[in-house]
Amino acid sequence: MELRQLRYLVRVIELGSISRAALDLELVPSALSQQISRLESELSTRLLQRSPKGVTATEAGLAFFREAQLVLRHAEQAVRSAQESRLSGSVSVGMAPTTAAVLGLPLLRAMRERYPDVRLHVVESLSGHLTAMLNARQLDLAMLFDSQAGRRLSVMPLLEEKLFLIESRHAVQATAVKLTKRMSVAQLAGLPLILPTGSHGLRSTLESAFARAKCKPNVVAEIDSLAMLMDAVDSGFGCTVQPWAAVGRYADAAQRFKLTEISDTLARRATALCSLSDDELSPAGLAARVVLADCAREAVHSGRWVGARLIS
Repeated sequence: MELRQLRYLVRVIELGSISRAALDLELVPSALSQQISRLESELSTRLLQRSPKGVTATEAGLAFFREAQLVLRHAEQAVRSAQESRLSGSVSVGMAPTTAAVLGLPLLRAMRERYPDVRLHVVESLSGHLTAMLNARQLDLAMLFDSQAGRRLSVMPLLEEKLFLIESRHAVQATAVKLTKRMSVAQLAGLPLILPTGSHGLRSTLESAFARAKCKPNVVAEIDSLAMLMDAVDSGFGCTVQPWAAVGRYADAAQRFKLTEISDTLARRATALCSLSDDELSPAGLAARVVLADCAREAVHSGRWVGARLIS
């Protein structure tokens, strides 16, 4: 006997119709009728009296109905008690600056709403540094762009981001090619690029993309601070290649920057939600991992995370 069967029987008796109850429960009538018949077989007694006008409860059905209502109320109370229990503790989460621009505040809000007694410690840093911190157990979980996480860590591939050539709309720049709505990696070879150093997960992705295109990037500066890098681009010192999230913190991004999608299908940045193993994570850490994944999925589904698609 299952709780859902009790719920089905109660709704059928309340509405006096299998078809109306099926519609209310979002089931097909035949499936609902089959579940009721299984329940009757298990109890070895008839619970409903069927007629062309609908169904009515038998004497046994009415007795069962009253007890089933009580069981369902107790089950609902048990669920509420579990949900309202005050989970406490602390959890540390690492995010790269571009990821934090999209997920930072939504994660804070969601954790405050769901688990107000859990203290959240957010670390914003380069992905390479976050990987080292996670492997050293200095973080509970992190959004990472590479596959250097330790073997004992839990890795959940989450999403993939398109990359864009980003340039200033106001500064005058001498570009070697005419910019269009989409560009290949090979067309970037003549442009003055400002990129993060090799310790950044994005840089290794770009190096591989340029190698496949059989060309080299024209790197005019290397900056490992996203804020300073975007200031340099905004001032006209060069262009950069980043996911859309790099401009996510600019309310006037459309007026300040021009974004051109990189067309190469392999020029994408994959993001995984990595954490300590389940047996190492605290209850607060397990809860935060679920909330962080939910926030990422919501950002993609709602369209707030431009250029991102869920992997699974």
